[in-house]
Amino acid sequence: MRQDYRATASEEIPALKNIFERGHANGLNGLRWLHQSQIAEYEPHVQGLAAVYVPQTGIVDYTEVSRRYAQHFQEKEGQLLLGERVLDIQAQGTQSRVITTQRAYTTRLVINCAGLYSDKIARLTYPSISVKIVPFRGEYYELVPEKQDLVRNLVYPVPNPNFPFLGVHFTRMIGGGVEAGPNAVFAFRREGYRKTDIHLPELWEALTWPGFQKVARRYWQIGLGEMYRSFSKAAFVRALQKLIPAVQSADLLPAGAGVRAQACDREGGLLDDFAIIAHEPAIHVLNAPSPAATSSLSIGETLAQMALQRNL
Repeated sequence: MRQDYRATASEEIPALKNIFERGHANGLNGLRWLHQSQIAEYEPHVQGLAAVYVPQTGIVDYTEVSRRYAQHFQEKEGQLLLGERVLDIQAQGTQSRVITTQRAYTTRLVINCAGLYSDKIARLTYPSISVKIVPFRGEYYELVPEKQDLVRNLVYPVPNPNFPFLGVHFTRMIGGGVEAGPNAVFAFRREGYRKTDIHLPELWEALTWPGFQKVARRYWQIGLGEMYRSFSKAAFVRALQKLIPAVQSADLLPAGAGVRAQACDREGGLLDDFAIIAHEPAIHVLNAPSPAATSSLSIGETLAQMALQRNL
């Protein structure tokens, strides 16, 4: 699956050039800078002043990937123990005792990949950690079947360099269909997959985090715009029309939503890169932004190397 980044305003051209240059610096071959007249060769229905064509990009069916990971893990005599919540991690010499709602485990190393709760798990072994997970819900629409030919590849806007979200875009899915979205709405609970999902203690925890307060003051206009798009399909459509003007409200059906586990530091920084911290007796994955799913094999290899270096 190929990917195109599109600049729809002149002020986005420098950022698009930066994407192009970074792609070359990272060894991507076949990158192509597209002038306005060349865009239609790849995406006839997309408008833009310029674009970058990226032939190496891809997507995965992460549900199927996860099933296959589980299968291989069990084939290597690993055990999957589901439905248990971690309550505490206690140091016991060179080992750790992990206490859950069901039982207790003794291990030489804890690897924390708890996503939306990764900061809470990390604080059990590293109380002074200076980041907190702030949940952002991403809501999607999908194109009706008769309009899916409007999109040939993956079509992305130029991302805002100050805001670590991709912006609404179009994605051709492996199983067929085209997703449109997502927005990035502050969620009122960590597992807030619906607008009505609210958990007051978690909401209060996020609102009182000094880093999030700084983010809110800095980006309140962007935040209100994302919230407005959450409740207004017309506003969502207008955002999509910046890339594909032919898209109309009737072409879109409500689809699913996901929640991004966004790490926010105390100074008000929204981390836009992977954050993996080794701290006795654990390795904590505190931020795994897009493309975490498609990068999961590489992330796993990194964690395995970190574990082996500890001479377990």
